[in-house]
Amino acid sequence: MARLFGTDGVRGRANVDITAELAVELSVAAAHVLATFGAFNGSRARAIVAHDPRPSGDFLSAAVCAGLASAGVDVEDAGVLPTPGLAHLVKESGADLGVMISASHNPSADNGIKFFARGGTKLPDEVEDAIEARLGEEWERPQDTAVGSITRYEGAVDQYVDHLVSTLDGTLEGLTVVADCANGAAFETGPKALRAAGATVHVIGDRTDGLQINEDCGSTHLEKLQAAVREKGADIGVAFDGDADRCLAVDAAGEEIDGDQIMAILALDLKERGRLHDDVLVVTVMSNLGLKLAMREHGITLGQTGVGDRYVLEEMNLGNYSLGGEQSGHVIMAEHATTGDGELTALHLLQRMVATGRSARDLADVMTRMPQALINVTGVDKARASIDRGVLDAVAEVEKELGESGRVLLRPSGTEPVVRVMVEAPSDGQAHTAADRLAAVVRERLTL
Repeated sequence: MARLFGTDGVRGRANVDITAELAVELSVAAAHVLATFGAFNGSRARAIVAHDPRPSGDFLSAAVCAGLASAGVDVEDAGVLPTPGLAHLVKESGADLGVMISASHNPSADNGIKFFARGGTKLPDEVEDAIEARLGEEWERPQDTAVGSITRYEGAVDQYVDHLVSTLDGTLEGLTVVADCANGAAFETGPKALRAAGATVHVIGDRTDGLQINEDCGSTHLEKLQAAVREKGADIGVAFDGDADRCLAVDAAGEEIDGDQIMAILALDLKERGRLHDDVLVVTVMSNLGLKLAMREHGITLGQTGVGDRYVLEEMNLGNYSLGGEQSGHVIMAEHATTGDGELTALHLLQRMVATGRSARDLADVMTRMPQALINVTGVDKARASIDRGVLDAVAEVEKELGESGRVLLRPSGTEPVVRVMVEAPSDGQAHTAADRLAAVVRERLTL
């Protein structure tokens, strides 16, 4: 059977894959596993639960709270809050567990459940596997005063906004920004934080009912933000996703600034201020080669991980590194957060603009994106992609042709019989020609 937990919790169709029954069982199993692992220090545990505004969030949040309380955990319900906001509350309040109900950038019909350990960090794979293994087990239920309570976490939004603004060294006065909140969890905290920091803010994508979460808006659909920035004459636009752990941006002309470019801007800022530990930026294998070349010019080394912000964070923790993230806009600033935080990223991007007096485009031009071609080859035996001699020889041949001016990446999908073929090269033509060539070999050698 496929693993229930993916790279970012359990996710699927709400009330089909992600049911109230599953939410209760997952919460009970999580309480038991974390108690077994000693995460509760033998004392009565306390958890904080939050959700994004999609319609299914209410019943799933209620189910999670019920499951935890039935297992003897005291629960505080923080209501609608971004994922990094929940992580912050867990860390700062000393809670033993956090549970976020969100499907991040997925459509409104989907939802998901992800757990945070004490300190606001995501659970390691082995703990998630243990939770999955104990689903539906028989257990001795607490009675009377041993059951947990469920109360409201008061002031969650203001506490999180105050934290975000407190990370800045100065004001954002003089900047005009358009914020696209993706009709998601940032609808209140995003504009509040930007305004509290002194920026002039125009807001789009701020529906509160979650019905159009991520729909033609936010970090996965920048078109409305691009138009709004040009219409308002703004200095910059920032786009979050449904749970606000991502941020992408557009410049004053409406041109995209992706996660790699944002990380380049922030890495240089931290390095100049002596706050980039060991001058290392941690990224995934999907980051553009242009980022590596640009950072090398400025004395910054790239650490590289598999795809997923949890793996970026693991590498950052191992080396005590300051900054890491993904091209998709997950950016982790370890000094201020334990997970990717879109609103924090936006604030520090704007702070860099103010501090340097430079435009967003001027700052983003520190790196030149290498042309990239990506082909998904379907219906193949993805397990053989890394061992088939014909495929390996074809990859080696293209890599030799490109030298240091390009890059090849073959990545099996985690959930489908698909191999993703990605090629970066000095020109679009070279990238697409090489990708087509490799995709043909993968199709010929690995078709099921």
